[in-house]
Amino acid sequence: MCLRLDTAAADNSLGESLDAVLDHTLYDKRLVGMVVLVAQHGQLVYRRAAGLADREANRAMTEDTIFRLASVTKPIVAIAAMRLVEQGLIGLDDPVTRWLPDFRPHLPDGNEPVIRIRDLLTHTAGLTYGFMEENGPYVRVGVSDGLAEPGLPLDENLRRIASAPLLFTPGTNWQYSLAMDIIGGVIEEETGTRLGEAVERLVTGPLGLRDTAFRITDRERLAAAYQNGSPEPERMGTESSVVAFTGTVRFVPDRIFDPNSYHSGGAGMAGTAREVLAILETVRKGGAPLLTKETVDLMTSDQAHGVRQPLDPGIGFGFGWAVVTDPVAAQAPWSKGTYRWGGAYGHSWFVDPQKALTVVALTNTALEGMWGQFTVDLRNAIYGAL
Repeated sequence: MCLRLDTAAADNSLGESLDAVLDHTLYDKRLVGMVVLVAQHGQLVYRRAAGLADREANRAMTEDTIFRLASVTKPIVAIAAMRLVEQGLIGLDDPVTRWLPDFRPHLPDGNEPVIRIRDLLTHTAGLTYGFMEENGPYVRVGVSDGLAEPGLPLDENLRRIASAPLLFTPGTNWQYSLAMDIIGGVIEEETGTRLGEAVERLVTGPLGLRDTAFRITDRERLAAAYQNGSPEPERMGTESSVVAFTGTVRFVPDRIFDPNSYHSGGAGMAGTAREVLAILETVRKGGAPLLTKETVDLMTSDQAHGVRQPLDPGIGFGFGWAVVTDPVAAQAPWSKGTYRWGGAYGHSWFVDPQKALTVVALTNTALEGMWGQFTVDLRNAIYGAL
């Protein structure tokens, strides 16, 4: 089954507002190119590919451009995991060691706590990312964040992660982390296949999607990768670093071409804006044919039970994405229950169920396209025109 969206004529005010945001962003040279899709009530009300997919080759951005998805991978893998939960093959309260018996990270005091599947899905397992802390334990032991270290196998990366101390007792706090890479390992053990094959069987295949995978299906359509720079974004080299949080995000854009690179459940996929929209719309509409509505309701509620609130007021975390619990505290126009996230290569998306609204913005510029002024301008223009 291939999920299709009808295209409706864009409301003049919405189209004009969004065109102005995209044009201004390109004029300011904050992004090299982008694809923006806005669906409401199941219809595409705005669609535009703008700028360049490859500046040096003067190749225009198109709606079928393929992007390295980075953390846009997370909701896709979370959906795969929840399909296995629905099938009774994985339990949310099962210990990770049921599938990964050697994955036993310890607390600083030496105690070994139980890490449950739900702790991983909500980023409450006590794990972290190497780019969250300059010269922290993950960096010292060579943990891959799923964006670099081509050729590294999953079992070795799991060993490195487990050798570093946990930040806190699982379930007591929140920290963005490599948890979805661990989930990827669980899925591989449960299905007996590589993660990419499992995701194809559980998610992309049933929706008839062809380009969203842990490989590049058509190199001619792949967007080049850029990073913030002045006076214009800089093209990423063989290996690039971008300062973020309190550390550095390392990118190796060609990692995805190395067949020996582990399939990172948190950052390893590529795909198109149209197919990402199709996946998110499937969830917004209730989950069929992938998930039941009860599972969708579970995934889109705050499963972190408020522990994320001190870090990001008004924003909790479900299974695979952040969830808006209080728009006033969040100081954003999203409705309560909106779920959202992004990707370090330059992507952002959100789903507002109350307004039957799904927005996908994939760009080829890190990190502006993930959390820069472009994302704020785009969001405000949409809500200002609704």
